[in-house]
Amino acid sequence: MSSDTLAETPTVPDTPEPADAPRIVPRRRYGQWAAALVVLALLGLAVDSVLRNEAFQWDVVGDYFTSDSVLRGLWLTLWLTAVVMVLGFALGTLLAAFRLSANPVLRAVSWGYVWLFRSIPILVQLLLWFNIGALYPRAFGVRTVDLLTPVAVAIIGLTLHEAAYAAEVVRGGILSVDRGQIEAAQALGLSRWRRWRRIVLPQAMRAIVPPAGNMLIGTLKGTSIVSVIAVNDLLFSAQLIYHRTYQVIPLLMVATLWYALVTTLLGIAQTFVEKHYARGTEMAR
Repeated sequence: MSSDTLAETPTVPDTPEPADAPRIVPRRRYGQWAAALVVLALLGLAVDSVLRNEAFQWDVVGDYFTSDSVLRGLWLTLWLTAVVMVLGFALGTLLAAFRLSANPVLRAVSWGYVWLFRSIPILVQLLLWFNIGALYPRAFGVRTVDLLTPVAVAIIGLTLHEAAYAAEVVRGGILSVDRGQIEAAQALGLSRWRRWRRIVLPQAMRAIVPPAGNMLIGTLKGTSIVSVIAVNDLLFSAQLIYHRTYQVIPLLMVATLWYALVTTLLGIAQTFVEKHYARGTEMAR
């Protein structure tokens, strides 16, 4: 290109912005900042009062936090939670299959079970099972009071209670799977077992895992109720100590801190499991 051509190229002058052009100013949220400061101040006062209140006796909490009796109670709580969740979901899955069955008798039995055990408070159920010997003094040729120990009563009562809720969780997860995918798998000639294992179950788990995780945490905390029938769980272990030492608040704080720690770990594990089953969906982001 010649210098003459360059000279003939018109230049576009910079267009100055009009003097009265509006400026975009971010919205000032004074109310939100003020509310946040108030909440932080109140939270700081609450934490300070807890840490500085000598009635909590944090030195006593530290002494008993890892004591043998407390750790044995914690182990029984974790073991009881695991057993109840496994048995509860096994029975709940069976009840969910009954509820989805074409057999009206099975559907009615499943519905009646869920209705009954969701209607009776868990404390009432435990007390009924604990005193079942008044109704049936002997079972299988053995005295009922010898057959049903407090731990056995706790397992039976909690399992039957959790199974009613697990049945609805599993049923809801199965119903969340698109019916068209099941029909497509049938058209491809997949067996019933392969349809459940490869199509239904992986998708149903996306809906089952979150409420199941909440049930697990709820069961862990709910096991504390078995202390009323003298099962030596975490809470009952703390109670045995403060009945002897009269240090009620610090021993309750020991139990509280252990429950908070375990539920936090379970919540973290639940997050990873949810992400695993949500792979390939927007939920996994």
